[in-house]
Parts: sequence; structure tokens; C-alpha cells
Amino acid sequence: MDEPKKRLDKRAYGTVCSVYTEMTDTTAYRCEAPTELLPRTRPLHVVIPGGAGHLGRLVAGHLDAAGNAVTVLSRSGAIAPWPVVSWNGIDSDDWTRELEGADVVINLAGRSVNCRYNAGNRREILESRIRTTELLGEAIRKLRRPPRLWINASTATVYRHSLDREMDEASGELGGHEPGAPHSWCFSIEVATRWEKSLFEADTPHTRKIALRSAMVMSAERGGTFSTLLRLVRFGLGGACGSGKQFVSWIHEDDFVRALDYLVQHEEFEGPINVASPSPLPNEEFMRLLRRAWGASVGIPASEWMLEVGAFFLRSETELILKSRRVVPGLLRTSGFRFQFPEWQGAAEDLVRKWRRPHGSRGGEGKT
Repeated sequence: MDEPKKRLDKRAYGTVCSVYTEMTDTTAYRCEAPTELLPRTRPLHVVIPGGAGHLGRLVAGHLDAAGNAVTVLSRSGAIAPWPVVSWNGIDSDDWTRELEGADVVINLAGRSVNCRYNAGNRREILESRIRTTELLGEAIRKLRRPPRLWINASTATVYRHSLDREMDEASGELGGHEPGAPHSWCFSIEVATRWEKSLFEADTPHTRKIALRSAMVMSAERGGTFSTLLRLVRFGLGGACGSGKQFVSWIHEDDFVRALDYLVQHEEFEGPINVASPSPLPNEEFMRLLRRAWGASVGIPASEWMLEVGAFFLRSETELILKSRRVVPGLLRTSGFRFQFPEWQGAAEDLVRKWRRPHGSRGGEGKT
């Protein structure tokens, strides 16, 4: 082993193994002008359970900037430019009044998957998703004026480990039984399938329902997945992870919120919807293009044993990095939705420009 690899310390291991967290809760509020507005006939009332997390703040900021009335349901009591109502995700309470007459509910609640899958964490990950979804279903069923649309978070991890072909909604194969995949990966499939089952079994006949099978959302804000990936590149560690052949499914932050707008506007959409760029690519190529966007010529790779060590110390799982997610947006693409950032090279360049732009909490970090 060469000397640079020997110097790859615990912090580097940990950084590598944390980059694929799908619902990090550390990004700053985002209230920039929206890229595509909802219909201007009237403002919409949108309720976002779990809206204090990374995706929640991204979505709430976009909707708020578009002139819509946003209410976040949160355990944390976070301070935000929009109303934040307390809920514990377990019991019905005063928060149910926020749903009466709301136009859209976007449920993003759920414990982070960036942890070791021991018995306790598995239980919390599963119950935090199933119970909150069931709770919303019970509340919506009792309303006199229920929301016309309920979008519930899901995950692109529901599909099998795929190197051979793309996975869309029509022909994609659910995971859990693919040969050669570690048995521990079955837990993520169980979570995703039971999560969606609890949504579609809810007795809400007057509410359209969508399960949002989202890929990793790439945002330029600090603390998110992109920021962590970029940290690898900045410190010379942005090489391939493992074999580098596993596919990375991703979506630019602007296309993510535009896709939500599109799903709200187009009532023909129901059921599971893939929200991902149409161009997943192998991890090795993904990291190479990110290095190019930053201007770095070298990136030290991390072998599977390095990732296993890092996952152990970070209390995370290598599935977040090594599973091949070759997910494409079949229904969005065939319906005519146009991605502003369909290719990773353009997306990475745009995100690097935004990351380097000095403002607010970033300070001068972009000069590193």
C-alpha cells in the first residue's frame, strides 16, 4: 500500500462513509427565489411534517419564496421564517388542525439512516417512518376538508442493487433478493416497502397520494451531501469508493423542488414516483467530474476495507456508499418534465459555483 493510503485516517474514513446520508438535518435555511413557481391562481397552504430537516428546509424555503403559506410540523421547535407547529410524530394533538383545508401535505419525517443498523436503531428508523405515516393517514381520514394531495417521502433504495440496467417505475425490480448483495441491505428494502404500504393503505379516498422515491438531493448549502462530497475532493480524498463501478443516482436541488411543483400541478400522477436525474453514473465517473468541477486533478480512492473501517468508527453502514442505485425518472421523463440539470457535469459545476459564492454562514470557506 502506498504512503498516502496509509495516512487516510479515521476522519477521512468517516467523511467517506457519511456522504450518502439521504436525509441529513444540518443545512441552513434556503429562501432564494424559486426556479419554477406553483400555479399563481392562489397561494397554496402546504403542511410539511418533518420540515425542519435538510429536505424540509429546502422545500419550505422554495414554497415560501413562491408566495405559498407553509406550515412545518417539527419535534425540534426550530425557528424559521414560516410557522412551526410542535408534534411528536406519535400522537394526535393540536397539530391536526393544520391539516384542515390544507392543499398539500409533504411528509418528510423519519429518523436518519446514517447510523449502524443495530436492533435499536433499526426499530427507530422503521417506527419513525411507519408511525408518522399512519398517524397522518388517521388524521386526514377524520378531516371535513382533507388535503387534495399527500406526498410521502420514500427512497430510491427500494430498487435492487443494479449494475446491469436502469430502474424506472414500470420495470424496476425491488431489492432484497439479488444474488451477491449483503443480507444487511435487506433492511433498507423492508423499510421502504413497509413505508409505502402504510401510505397506500391509509383510508383517504379524497386525497391523491404519491410515494416520493427520491435519489440523493444535491444542495450547495453547507452540511448536506454535496458539501461532504466536496470536502473529500478539497482534501485530496475524492477518488472512487470501493470498485467505483456502483451507480450513483442523484438530483440537483433546483430540479428536486421543480419536480415537486410539477407533481402538485399534474393530477395524473399517483403512486410511486422516481425523483432522480435521468443520468445516473458510476461512482468513479461521478467523483472524477466533481474533481474537475472543483479544479482538483487527484483524488485518493477508498477501498472496501477502508469503507468498512470508516463505517465502524462513524457508526454508519457501507450500503449507503456501495449499493448501486441506477434509478431513473421514468414517469417524469415520459410526461414531458424538463430537467435543468440532467447531467452531473453541469450540475456539479453549478453547485461548486454556488458553494464558492460568499454569503451568510459560509464565510470565507469557499476560498479553501
